[in-house]
Amino acid sequence: MAGPGVARKMTTFGIIGAGHIGSNVAKAVIAHGHDVVIANSRGPETLGELIAELGPRARAATVEEAATAGEVVLVAVPLKAYREVPVAPLVGKIVLDADNYYFERDGHIPELDAGEATVTALMQEHLPESKVVKAFNHIGAREIPTTGSPAGTPDRRALATASDHPEAVTFVTALYDELGFDTVDIGSVAESWRIERDRPGYGIRQTRDELVANLAKATRTI
Repeated sequence: MAGPGVARKMTTFGIIGAGHIGSNVAKAVIAHGHDVVIANSRGPETLGELIAELGPRARAATVEEAATAGEVVLVAVPLKAYREVPVAPLVGKIVLDADNYYFERDGHIPELDAGEATVTALMQEHLPESKVVKAFNHIGAREIPTTGSPAGTPDRRALATASDHPEAVTFVTALYDELGFDTVDIGSVAESWRIERDRPGYGIRQTRDELVANLAKATRTI
């Protein structure tokens, strides 16, 4: 995938995790003409109400089916379940990692507690032949389809991304722009801790310059 317009081509998004982030990313990309195959851990039969809300561009599936059908796949599951994300169907694909670490929910993960790893690095390790890229982890779910604005709008909101794969950053940059957001590229997944939970840029609305400043202010231990 190449070029800034790649996300504007009709894409089938696989979405693993039909909670707040997954369902709102689905709404946002469907509004821009993309298709969605969405799954949760409880089975497609539990997603009838969501599919009715999303409309004809969405269909419910199993996790394996969503991973297989998606040209690009979003993972938005509790971090404690990240090892359950199927590996084989995601080989070679861009995987958008929207996960966050909440030890209260996920249990303690020693390498994250010690600042020796990042959430996205764990996902990349689990999916060694996928192109994992951080996306949508530090914005309120309901704000994903509602707070975007056209390019060049004063005080346009910015979102961060990070990946070891340049083509994945290119895709996310184009997708963010399509949905109405500027992009700040943090760099490698090793640096993605800068936009994890409790850091200065996490969860707030900010412009590109403000996000750059907040990323710079972040400290590894909190």
